[in-house]
Amino acid sequence: MRRREALYGVLFALPYLLGLVLWTGGPVIASAVLSFFSYDMITPRFLGFGNYIFAFTADDLFWSSLGRSFYFVLLSVPTGVFGSLLLAWLLDQKIGGFKLLRALFYVPSLTPVVAVAVLWSWLLHPQIGPVNLAIRALFHVPGPNWLGHPDWAVPSLVIMGLWAGLGSNRMLIFLAGLQGVPTELYEAAQIDGAGTWGRFTHVTLPMISPTIFFNLILAIIGALQVFASAYVATGGGPAHATWFFSLHIYQNAFKYFRMGYASALAWLFLLVILFFTWIQFQMQGRWVYYAGEVK
Repeated sequence: MRRREALYGVLFALPYLLGLVLWTGGPVIASAVLSFFSYDMITPRFLGFGNYIFAFTADDLFWSSLGRSFYFVLLSVPTGVFGSLLLAWLLDQKIGGFKLLRALFYVPSLTPVVAVAVLWSWLLHPQIGPVNLAIRALFHVPGPNWLGHPDWAVPSLVIMGLWAGLGSNRMLIFLAGLQGVPTELYEAAQIDGAGTWGRFTHVTLPMISPTIFFNLILAIIGALQVFASAYVATGGGPAHATWFFSLHIYQNAFKYFRMGYASALAWLFLLVILFFTWIQFQMQGRWVYYAGEVK
């Protein structure tokens, strides 16, 4: 009976396992192999570590695109994580109509990224966009060329991401973490004279620090991989101001058909993400508190 159950389990899982091997594992292995070749979709030519050497020494956009990706992370992750935490905390106060508010905050996250980029490209249009029209009407000054100026392009993409991301699954995860904090701790802190801010900093934040850490990891990885909004709204411009690393990989692969070099870039990007994720795991012991953990 156990063998039969195990066989049934394997048979039911077989479609997923085949898909994982063929459509995920296969391309991953193929990209690792192609990263050592010059491959233009026709004839592969072995280069050894030539693609990697070219990336570090001769690609003018390698370091700049990586720096822009980290600049986007620096702008979007703190505001996004803190904003989602603030929304979750406000919705956890059980104010009137909080169920409707949860739905309203969550709905933008269901909008496809392409649709968000198209919508905000219109909203931030320098001449007819509602944002600049409101700035002109309220402050009697012209609004900036949001997506058309190198200094404003990345902040504009951050605004797009915040609109769609503040009320996303990140907010729901924070809300679940907040609702898991024992009420006894709040009562004890209140008896000790702690106010709202004191309870938040000395009870709420330590108790949900694992949730903050989890959301922070996902937010950094997601921000580093920013692609669709830049591709649709700016195409990497103006003057390569939004030429992020993911866009650099895409352009080399599907515009210039440098599949081998794009594969090398993708593996380098994977190593960068793994390195910074490892750093965060190494630092979590300094500020993440796990209830019941024996030290």
